[in-house]
Amino acid sequence: MFARTLLFRLSTALVTLFGVAVVVFVLVRVAPGNPIAMMLPPGATEEDIARLTALYGFDKSLPEQFVIWLGGVLQGDFGTSITLRQPVDQLVLSRLPATLELSVMALFIALALGGAVAVIGARRRGTGTELGLDLGSAAVLSIPDFLWGLLFVLLFGVLWPVLSISGRIDPRIEFEFATRFYVVEGILRGRFDVVGSTLAHMLMPAMALALPLAAMIAQVLKQNLKEVLRLDYTNLSRVHGFSETAVILRDALQNAALPTLTLVGVQFTFLIGGTVIVERLFAYEGLGNMAIDAVINRDLPLIQGIVLVFAVLFIAINLAVDLSYALLNPRLRNG
Repeated sequence: MFARTLLFRLSTALVTLFGVAVVVFVLVRVAPGNPIAMMLPPGATEEDIARLTALYGFDKSLPEQFVIWLGGVLQGDFGTSITLRQPVDQLVLSRLPATLELSVMALFIALALGGAVAVIGARRRGTGTELGLDLGSAAVLSIPDFLWGLLFVLLFGVLWPVLSISGRIDPRIEFEFATRFYVVEGILRGRFDVVGSTLAHMLMPAMALALPLAAMIAQVLKQNLKEVLRLDYTNLSRVHGFSETAVILRDALQNAALPTLTLVGVQFTFLIGGTVIVERLFAYEGLGNMAIDAVINRDLPLIQGIVLVFAVLFIAINLAVDLSYALLNPRLRNG
């Protein structure tokens, strides 16, 4: 049963990925603007335009361009960036670790905040504390991540400048990175100054991304906890003398968290998508920041590569969530 589910999910993922490739390839070419004209200086001749058009394959029909591009992608060649004159795969892979570290940090913050608020709300259910937490969660959820980012820049970057508001690491730190995963490599190599500086630069953008997700987790998890706390086995724990907090943490939380897993996985993909604007606000050297530059410069190969990588991330996360839910749920696992 599980093997059949895995095979079905993988086949669906491949079809989805192909559809994304077709859509993004067509859309970036029918959008207004000529990328070749943006590359050439004033006074360029018709021969210059024709030479660059042929170099990037824009002189061929749209189906021919797609077949050539897709054939290159299948061989690991995503083309060459029009503006940066570098291979797209190298550019994307150089920025992807920064976005992944930022997204994972935001997810951990959201889980910690949302879980704590949910447990407190369930513990204080039916009181003014629960009402206050519900109103606070609704208010936080109503503000999008980029507005949280602007607020943090004004508060902690301008009015009370205690945190870094741009970049990924303190430029004064001298460290030769073997990879682009600064936090992981800093921990493995014992350079905690690198880890501290990287986390300090990630804190505000991660908080901006995490707060709306934390509010959503708090609302859903609290409701699940309240339903579980009405069941017989939690009443039995109370009869045995366990406190309400112990019942929540020991018995209810594990079962209540399982339905929340799907929500977290789906919303995590939106969180990654939100890095595009938030990275721009904080001049963070991630994939989202590069995506905005690629769109502004009409860098078609780079846009295609970035969107395809985002699509792979989204599909992989949803696949992992589906499989995790199937493994953790005994009814689905034993299907």
